[in-house]
Amino acid sequence: MTIRSVAFTLSFFALAACGGRIVPPATVADVPKKSAVTPTASAPMRAAPIAPAAPVKAEPGTSAATSGVQPGPNYASFKISEAAAARALKAFRLSCAALLKRTDLSGLTRTTDWQPLCSAAPSVRDGEAGAFFSSQFEIIQIGAGSAFATGYYEPDILGSRTRISGYDTPVYRKPPELVEVDLGQFSETLKGKKIRGRVNGNSFIPYADRTQIEEGALAGRGLEIAWAKDPVDFFVLQIQGSGRLNLPDGSVMRIGYEGQNGRDYTGIGRVMRERGLLQPGKATMQDIENWLRANPDQGRNLMRENRSWVFFRELTGPGPLGALNVPVGERVSVAADPMFVPLGAPVLLSMERPEASGLWVAQDTGGAIKGANRFDTFWGAGDEARRIAGGMSSRGTAFLLLPKGTIGRLNGGPTP
Repeated sequence: MTIRSVAFTLSFFALAACGGRIVPPATVADVPKKSAVTPTASAPMRAAPIAPAAPVKAEPGTSAATSGVQPGPNYASFKISEAAAARALKAFRLSCAALLKRTDLSGLTRTTDWQPLCSAAPSVRDGEAGAFFSSQFEIIQIGAGSAFATGYYEPDILGSRTRISGYDTPVYRKPPELVEVDLGQFSETLKGKKIRGRVNGNSFIPYADRTQIEEGALAGRGLEIAWAKDPVDFFVLQIQGSGRLNLPDGSVMRIGYEGQNGRDYTGIGRVMRERGLLQPGKATMQDIENWLRANPDQGRNLMRENRSWVFFRELTGPGPLGALNVPVGERVSVAADPMFVPLGAPVLLSMERPEASGLWVAQDTGGAIKGANRFDTFWGAGDEARRIAGGMSSRGTAFLLLPKGTIGRLNGGPTP
């Protein structure tokens, strides 16, 4: 669920469509204590990514298939631990149901290509996950292979199911009049494009933006599923796409993405940098939150420059849920652009930030996760997840694991 732009300075302000996740009942002691100042992320370690092969096309295409594909390095080059491979195998198994039904917008694969892999995955024994990935897939580079990764997580914020003193920020469900239109049904040139709005007489018009909603466009209609205590916290939760509300009685309410108002997403981290509001080297998620709280009036107006608004539903089953409607996993799920990555496919990242390197599975999308080799890594919940996601901004190289024979078929070889 998700929500993201050009670095969380960057990952902080990218929209993801993610959900909640299973948590045990909390006690009062579990409810986070909010302070006026949040500590900034520590300086990250750096590593040397695997170099990409020379690109097969000089210009990027509009999808993976039109960007050019070529073989990547062998699986052993990535030094994936068996534990990491086992996590990825579990995520891949969960994705198979969607892989076998979804149309691959990237143009790389057909549903029938995945059938042998999805049939074999359930019978892979403990300790053999790495062998499964190395022997049953081929590694592919898309275009130049140059990757950029940010991070997202599942925030814990203070909230209430009812409006009580100090809890004044509404958490809305998706309004029934909000309509999503798949433009690809009208023109092949618009394949993968969607717009959202509402019908007004004989016209289809934009839906209310963030400012209009905050000023009461939806008030009094019974659309509130909860109320948040801190508007900055809720803004961050909207960007992440899912989260957990720590309620006054010590219980936890998990909420997940249900829809978005269709307005363009604006990453306020970029806006703040352009206006000189952030000091050099002080542009992590935590730095941005601190500034918004220290400058409440300016902060409110700045947040309103992101006209996008996210609607939520309560989650009572497994979660958080990604774009495939299956639970995304901590340190194994990534959001990607489905025009360039088949959702459900394994992804190998070799990044400057070693935490982001490894074997992932594309199970989510995000409003700012667009283009070839652009990924948003999911880090789960808690303080460490918040720290890593809030400071994640890394370049490197990306490769996809796809059914064997994909490169040959796309490059004009025989079609099995």
